[in-house]
Amino acid sequence: MTHQLGNNSLPVIDLTPLDSPGGEAAVAASINAACTGPGFFYVRNHGVDEAVIATAMAAARRFFLLPQEVKARTKANLIHRGWHAAGGAVMEGAKKPDLKEFFSIGLDLPADHPTVLAGEKLRGPNNWPAEVPELAPAMEAYFAAIGACGAKLLRAVALSLGLDRDFFAPHYKTPLQRTQAIFYPPQAPDDTDGFGVAPHTDFGCITLLWQDDSGGLEVRERQTGAWIPAPPLPGTLVVNVGDLLGRWSNDRFASTPHRVVNRSGHERMSVATFYDPDFSAPVDPRALGATDPHYPPTTCGEHILGRFAQAFAYRKQG
Repeated sequence: MTHQLGNNSLPVIDLTPLDSPGGEAAVAASINAACTGPGFFYVRNHGVDEAVIATAMAAARRFFLLPQEVKARTKANLIHRGWHAAGGAVMEGAKKPDLKEFFSIGLDLPADHPTVLAGEKLRGPNNWPAEVPELAPAMEAYFAAIGACGAKLLRAVALSLGLDRDFFAPHYKTPLQRTQAIFYPPQAPDDTDGFGVAPHTDFGCITLLWQDDSGGLEVRERQTGAWIPAPPLPGTLVVNVGDLLGRWSNDRFASTPHRVVNRSGHERMSVATFYDPDFSAPVDPRALGATDPHYPPTTCGEHILGRFAQAFAYRKQG
């Protein structure tokens, strides 16, 4: 079920058994070991078609190669949709902004959708560039496929925490899923204190990451504090625990610091999906059996908005 490949030191979990009777328990055990250990793991046979990935990344690359002034026509709005220019994200504790730009989408909702009418933040339509019309269908196809993978994975996560397999499902009716294509320029060889993404933990529940063959993702090893590589492995996604799941599980599963340093000498691309619950989903460790909760109750939306306010420059403007 769990394997090491090549010089990779993080577990690789095959999701195939999730589709067969009786297979979930073994996958759940592997996930429990990974989430109480390094906090990061790979999944293979995840169900996201390689052609869907390739099409989305090709369209995203065409967008990122546009002139800055053209990309700025779809700059990020207050619901976090659109283009985020380089320099707009500063991780907590970092001395410099991240050396990346990214394009962010979410669940595409019309103005008359109940969550929009209710005034939930981060809700509404996506913000697509007219200059790359193929970006919308390509990214929407990826968004749907990776969301289906996230839902399947959370069933195993629930079992790994000793919960009913469908524990999370009622909290994901209108998920606050955010998918972002990310573009990293090459870093100068003498840049010793710059990061594509500075050391940080992810804000939400679980993250599913596709990365190209450039390398650069590094995970902080819990026991030693050393930075270990999470190299690209063909046919896999990288999965990690976010702060929200750490809080929800009362630190049974804890988020792990990680960073990106693009030493490849060329551009690097990835696509990260933060598979998070409904905006109003209650997040309370007691619901997962905690008798001595480390955190007070909150909601997914309240938690995510607090982290956004710290990290993103566009939310500080005006």
